[in-house]
Amino acid sequence: MYAIFADGGRQYKVEEGQQICIDYRDGIGAGEELTFDRVLAACGDAGSLTLGHPIIDGATVTATVIGPVKGKKLVVQKIRRRKNSRRKTGHRSIYTRIQINKIGV
Repeated sequence: MYAIFADGGRQYKVEEGQQICIDYRDGIGAGEELTFDRVLAACGDAGSLTLGHPIIDGATVTATVIGPVKGKKLVVQKIRRRKNSRRKTGHRSIYTRIQINKIGV
């Protein structure tokens, strides 16, 4: 069984027991429950696919917060040709890791 839900302008395809990283949420600690109600599609165990128009009414995805994690480092390098001007900086985004507990359709 899997579901596709939208959160923060992104869509995630998840199964029960899976761990994913979503955008960082301030003020949410480890062990707290999150509920996502913008479920776009859900597929049951028998292979029955339910599509929303645009969302499925009453469907939810419940998850437990594991904690904040840092993403991989992105290198930003700016070079101006023939001027000996170079600038190199890095950036690491913070994400919130969650574990999917239940998909309710």
